Amino acid sequence: MAKLVFDIETSALSLESFDEAQLEYLFRDAEKLPDEAARTARQAELRQQLNLYPFTAQVVCVAMLNAETGRGQVLFLAEDFEQGAAEGGPVEFVPCVDETELLTAFWDVARHYESIITFNGRGFDVPFIYLRSALLNVPISRKDWLGYRYQTDPHCDLAEQLTFYGVSGRDGAARRFNLDFYCKSFGIDSPKSHGVTGMDVNTLLAEGRNREIAEYCLRDVRATVALYQIWRERLAGTK
Repeated sequence: MAKLVFDIETSALSLESFDEAQLEYLFRDAEKLPDEAARTARQAELRQQLNLYPFTAQVVCVAMLNAETGRGQVLFLAEDFEQGAAEGGPVEFVPCVDETELLTAFWDVARHYESIITFNGRGFDVPFIYLRSALLNVPISRKDWLGYRYQTDPHCDLAEQLTFYGVSGRDGAARRFNLDFYCKSFGIDSPKSHGVTGMDVNTLLAEGRNREIAEYCLRDVRATVALYQIWRERLAGTK
């Protein structure tokens, strides 16, 4: 059964994309603060959080790998890059002129896979990419990725598996950690060990360093593949 491992990177839309009522709604929490310094700090926090929501941000990169073969693609927003293979592996970097082209290309690939593997895909990547596709009227080729939570087919979310579906809450033995922490604990090369994190995406995009975003996203997916292999060998099917 062909399994697709993928991860997305997102970036907030320009504030000019929203009307006055939307901006008031988005920053209402900050405007309630009487202290100017606290209000400014809260506005900065809220602006950073805009990256997280499909109605205030766009998909700027999707990295995909076949879990078994290691072959794949990285789709990313860029106008001035030529596509080519990733250094040291059979992965093609594909520049896209806009988000519609990127999402269309993603769903064209996705329809060839029976199942997917993600890290926190159920909580973030899948609903985000579903809603962005709907907003842009991009046809979705797989609408079953948010099906029954307590199964690993067609969607194996490793953040769910490594916490046993949140069995012990925030503070118990199976509390949730981020991908970086799991990678370091299991001896996997962490995507963040190369000097770029998801917090840098806005800056990299503004500076035209789109390829660096694509390479970071690919490292996330490669780490997810390695973590999946460990989970499958050591934990999957445990009775």
